[in-house]
This record gives sequence, structure tokens and C-alpha cells, in this order.
Amino acid sequence: MRNALIKSTGAYLPERVLPNSYFNELLGEDVDTWLKENLAIYERRWCAEHESTADLCEHAAKTALARAGVDPNELNLIIVATDTPEYLSPSTASIIQFRLQAGHAGTFDLNTACAGFTTALDVGTKYIRTDERYQYVLIIGAYTMSKYLDMSDKKTVTIFADGAGAVLLEAKEDTDRGFLASELITLGQYYDGMGIYGGGSKQPITHESIDRKEHLLKLFYRFPPELNPQMWTRMAKNLCGKIGIKPDEVSQYLITQVNINSIRKTLSNLNVPHDRAHTTMHYYGYTGSASIPIALDDAIQKGKIKENDIIFFIGSGGGLSFGSLAMRY
Repeated sequence: MRNALIKSTGAYLPERVLPNSYFNELLGEDVDTWLKENLAIYERRWCAEHESTADLCEHAAKTALARAGVDPNELNLIIVATDTPEYLSPSTASIIQFRLQAGHAGTFDLNTACAGFTTALDVGTKYIRTDERYQYVLIIGAYTMSKYLDMSDKKTVTIFADGAGAVLLEAKEDTDRGFLASELITLGQYYDGMGIYGGGSKQPITHESIDRKEHLLKLFYRFPPELNPQMWTRMAKNLCGKIGIKPDEVSQYLITQVNINSIRKTLSNLNVPHDRAHTTMHYYGYTGSASIPIALDDAIQKGKIKENDIIFFIGSGGGLSFGSLAMRY
């Protein structure tokens, strides 16, 4: 049977580093203590003024391709998962196809907010598993939320950051490695809780909307704090049931990097040691749809993931959207 394997990974973080102390000065109060104790965020990366989503995607993609020794012309499909695209239209993926000179690749963007990478990984694996024309599929999760932050809003400006992570999927025949199972869930009743609501057909950009900061990220209400641990635990158990393993047989849980306590609570629910969830938010902040591929790349480069290890990807984001996927590396 044909399956999709992770051939290589790549990541890119902007050079600009903002420590928590930057926001102490910006907001005129101590936010450093709360960020460290509750989110385990110490610093984050933001784009330079001239950098944008396509730049981050391009760097991460080139790293993944170079590590795999795959020429861009061998790519069959490029999927960019982001809710901070280069433009509202056309797709960011089409820009990456041109910059890479990947002349044989189809492209599209995918937006399920911060669950975008797991969703795109699921879509990419199914292209490979169901259509023999697809040999290499490049998945990129990217985030430049610093471009959409209200610098006076301490609820959001201190958390969100920029980055990109890429995964190159390869088709293989008759292998036990690769895709194992997946699940997508949406709780659409929360769609109006957080997002970038200006700029679409419902709220086009006008001078008045800019004055109201409708083009920036808005958090209208806080989500139940137990929601992510409950959903992540449920999805992990569902994946285990689908592939017939126990939670402690999973080598690494790569979970949306927004709240260290939520990640730890999830692993405690599963009776799994906390070191089974590799985390990168400490120095990169919350990078949304890029956070899971960045954590994956970091874990691989540090030798925490080895061939035949079982990995669970569990993502969540605005909408509310949730996505999970199991792979044997």
C-alpha cells in the first residue's frame, strides 16, 4: 500500500528577538512574570519591517528541500497553512511555487487558523495515498501575526510571534512508516471569539474600520481554560484507539505551542511523562500554524525523534478548529 512519509523538515525564525522585558516597557507594567509562570514564554521572534509571510515560507521550504536533496521541480504540490497570508488573494502558495521555481507543483492555501498545519498535513498525506501522480508534497505552516497586533492590547501583543515550518512528504510503497490516522473537529459556536475580522466581505477595510482597528487581531472573550486539554486528550485517545496503541507508546506529542500548562495537563490526563511533548514557545513565542512544524523540526534536529517513532500532531485554533494526526516517522 502507498503511504506518505516525512522525508525532511525545515524551519525559519526571524532574526528580531523581543524579550518579555520589551513588553514591560511598552505596556508600563510587569507582564514578564505572568508570561513565564503561565505560558513559559521568555522571548519571541518578530519579522523585520520588510519581511512577510512568503519570506518566512521560502526560507523554511528551501531548508527542507536541501536536507532532502530534492529539486523543486520534483514537487507535485505545495500547501501553505496560514491565517496571515501574503495577500487576501492570490494564494501565498503560488508565490512560493514561483520563488522556488517548482514548475511542476500545484498550489493552494489552507486556513483553519492555528490548526492549519495539522489539517494541511492530513490533506497532503491523502493526496499521496490516493493519487499515484503525487510523489512529493510540501506542507508549510506560516505565521506573521506581529503584522496584525494592537500594540496596546496586552491580551494579545505579548503572546503572538512569527515563524514558519516546512515538512516534505514523500510517497513510499509497502512500508510500515508514515501516516497512521487523523481526525478533524470544529466547535463553530466559538467562531466569534478571536480572529482578524476586518478585510473580508463581512467587514471590508475602510478608513472608519482602520480607526476602529478592525484589521487587527481581536480577542472578544476568553475560551474555557479546560477546553484545549479536554479536546487534546480526547483526540489523542481517539488516535490511540484507531491505531491500537496506548498513550505511553507515543514517542512525542507535538501540540499547539500556546500554553505550557495546557500541554502538561493533557499529558497528565494521558498518564504520559511531560517530556514526551517537545516545546519551543519558550524562545519563539506562539507561532500559530507554524508552531507544530517548528517544534517538529527542533525535536528532530535535537535527536528527540528517530526513525520508526510514533508521533502525534495535535493542533487547535480559532474557529474553533482542531486537527490531529498520527505518523510513524
